[in-house]
Amino acid sequence: MHSIILLYSAAGAVAGVLAGLLGIGGGLVIVPMLVFCFTWQGMPDDLMMHLALGTSMASIIFTSMSSFWAHHKHGAVHWVVVRRIVLGIFVGTFLGTCVAARLSNEFLKGFFVVFLYYVAVQMLTGRKPKASRQLPGNLGMFGVGNVIGVVSSLVGIGGGTLSVPFMIWCNMTVHHAIGTSAAIGFPIAIAGTVGYIFNGWGDPRLPEYAVGYVYLPALIGLVCASVLTAPLGVRLAHSLPVGRLKRVFAILLLVVATRMLWSIL
Repeated sequence: MHSIILLYSAAGAVAGVLAGLLGIGGGLVIVPMLVFCFTWQGMPDDLMMHLALGTSMASIIFTSMSSFWAHHKHGAVHWVVVRRIVLGIFVGTFLGTCVAARLSNEFLKGFFVVFLYYVAVQMLTGRKPKASRQLPGNLGMFGVGNVIGVVSSLVGIGGGTLSVPFMIWCNMTVHHAIGTSAAIGFPIAIAGTVGYIFNGWGDPRLPEYAVGYVYLPALIGLVCASVLTAPLGVRLAHSLPVGRLKRVFAILLLVVATRMLWSIL
């Protein structure tokens, strides 16, 4: 058990840095590492992705708090944008967890693999949406929040891979887009955690120390490390060539996605 807690803590440390550095919430790393840990522990195959997604969402509550506060101190969070999109985020994320609870482990893993390939290609090509318009109205922001929330809940992330490109497209600077995305990750994580606990409550297949689809031992290890390292990621984001680091991270995502795809096949 001690080695498992250490592994969870290592995953949390990496996730915290990535949350602050790239605005991605760390879930892209946390979910596959949790699947690896759960496999090693011998957890039921049909619950692994549900537990990984739910636990990832719960860990992002703490990661995003540390990350967005550090970005806020740098003046990089547009709170008006956060307020306008938050209702759509809450609704979309919760509905996404209801859908995920009814999907098979294989489907969720396959969806996650496709999403990893999408993110990796986007990072490697360096494609950025053309900043050609302003933020939409309240109804449009509600719809965008729905989409970001649903996808985020299905892959266990804080939404940065969708919200950052969207905000850049709407003429927001990269640093402000990352900072605002970190703040948006908090309501995503809250709604996602509540949804995965609600939808997993009473499932007779759950392991000991699980609350719904949130596995508490993993959550503790992830949180203890990620909260400490998220501010480091923020400092790096304001001083390092983030574009170059994203390309290195993209290669890692391709390796992880291919490994998970092989396990499915």
